[in-house]
Amino acid sequence: QSRLVESGGGLVQPGGSLRLSCDASDVTLGYSDLDAIGWFRQAPGKEREGVSCIKTDGFGTNYADSVKGRFIISRDGAKNMIYLQMNNLKPEDTATYYCAVRGSPPLPVCTVDYRYYNYWGQGTQVTVSS
Repeated sequence: QSRLVESGGGLVQPGGSLRLSCDASDVTLGYSDLDAIGWFRQAPGKEREGVSCIKTDGFGTNYADSVKGRFIISRDGAKNMIYLQMNNLKPEDTATYYCAVRGSPPLPVCTVDYRYYNYWGQGTQVTVSS
């Protein structure tokens, strides 16, 4: 059973930073069956929205307009950890953050549209408040 586990959330003041981690070590999909990994978020009473994504080869990323210039997505060399560095956090960033995996067939570029992702973690809470 494929499994993704997020961590690193917490309470921070506006302008602060957090780094989210996604442990993909229990994902059973093979390399050839993985296209991209993405970060998504959902605030209470709001629909899920895409934040960022990265191709499985570590090259090629995409970001939502609301986080461009503030967030950075990355993947380690072992390809079992995915990170989201979140800088200059705003109250509007408050949400539960999820990582997700897209399988095959590959897309030319990764997408932040959640409808293209197949496997999801349980989420980690990020709260930005004074």
